[in-house]
Amino acid sequence: MYIDNPASYTDYYELTMAQGYYLAGMHDKRASFDYFFRKNPFDNGYVVFAGLKELIDTLKHIRFSEEELGYLEDEGFDKDFIGYLKEFKFSGNIWSVKEGEIVFPNEPIVIVEGNLLETQLIETLLLNVLNFQSLIATKAARIKFAAGQDSTILDFGLRRAQGLAGIHATRAAMIGGFDGTSNVYSAQRFSVPAGGTMAHSWIQSFEDELTAFRVYANHYPDNTVLLVDTYDTLGSGVPNAIKVASELRNEGHELRGIRLDSGDLAYFSKQARKMLDDAGFQDVKIAASNQLDERVISSLRSQNAPIDIFGVGTRLVTGDNSPALDGVYKLGSIGGKPTLKISENIEKITLPGHKKIYRYLNDDGSFYGDAILLEKENLLERMHHPTFPAKKSHLNGRKFEELLIPVIKEGEVITELPTVKEISAYRKERFGKLNPEFKRFDNPHIYKVGISTRLMETRDNLLNLLKP
Repeated sequence: MYIDNPASYTDYYELTMAQGYYLAGMHDKRASFDYFFRKNPFDNGYVVFAGLKELIDTLKHIRFSEEELGYLEDEGFDKDFIGYLKEFKFSGNIWSVKEGEIVFPNEPIVIVEGNLLETQLIETLLLNVLNFQSLIATKAARIKFAAGQDSTILDFGLRRAQGLAGIHATRAAMIGGFDGTSNVYSAQRFSVPAGGTMAHSWIQSFEDELTAFRVYANHYPDNTVLLVDTYDTLGSGVPNAIKVASELRNEGHELRGIRLDSGDLAYFSKQARKMLDDAGFQDVKIAASNQLDERVISSLRSQNAPIDIFGVGTRLVTGDNSPALDGVYKLGSIGGKPTLKISENIEKITLPGHKKIYRYLNDDGSFYGDAILLEKENLLERMHHPTFPAKKSHLNGRKFEELLIPVIKEGEVITELPTVKEISAYRKERFGKLNPEFKRFDNPHIYKVGISTRLMETRDNLLNLLKP
């Protein structure tokens, strides 16, 4: 799936800069930009990288339509520049970590190289797609971790999402570890499981609760999940569900589950479980929804609430507590020379040049730390803390992986991009190599991300040259 009319899916200043480069004769200068984020969201210990396939699919279709060009002409853009845009397409190179990778602050997880105009023009699109999907995939991974690998987690968020963001939120949730969605649009387009049963309005539409249950079970005898909290959860909802379960069993079918959507979920799930078990329905699942997130689910787990299925909506798709990932897109080189941005805040000084990332491993294969190197460097003996260079980590003898892979070369996609299901499986595998101290919700351990000696020296030399 890609964005329609992606050429104009941008901020106005990207176009004014692009025109300025063109009129100044700079548009064909070679440039490279780094995409990275400075801080983990949710006070978390990691980020799940997501959105790459959507970005690449969109970049393949970037063209300026006659309608868009007419709009730019009406806005007063130069006619020669508009003429240039008639033939525009992305013809640069992109390196990226794999989608579903576990990534950390300040490392360049996507590098874009090409002429200055095209690399500048795609900034907003890239940030919009990658920031949002990585944010939601990370939230989803936290929720799945809280619930446990044996639980089923469903995305119920479309009705609560900020407009069309619900489409990509579902995709990102699946990458982060969710098992299905109520969102039919996204399920169809991304080939992910869809499901759902009933709302309270179904129950209210019939003369009584039992009739509502019976009619539904008659239509869906092998996939019935009954919503039991419309009137009285334990007084009528669960008892009526048990009656329908008995009737289904007599006809050769089994009730699949009940759903709780209000009240004290720990208490009601325990009482409901006992009632179902006493009636001989130990295999009936209990689903819960209603403002769930990783903290609430952790609490329910700590209370031994016998909930098998969690439906999570609002707090997933809105990135509750961290509404945006602070991903940025910064110039690393221009005209073949490294460059950097200087800031009064030392942590905001960018890293110059065209770079790559090595991930170093512990003896058991778990992640030890990531090193950022200049493109032509090879083995490292040590890496330095980016802002406190006296802090060093020795790397001799450690196995490592190179994280950035070529995805687009001269405008052509050269890497087969996996499906959502495949990305989710990769995320699960990589998440398993992240040690527990980075996964905890309170005060997670800070993952090591360092820079090579040569990169540090290149940065410091540029700082000395550029400072007045």
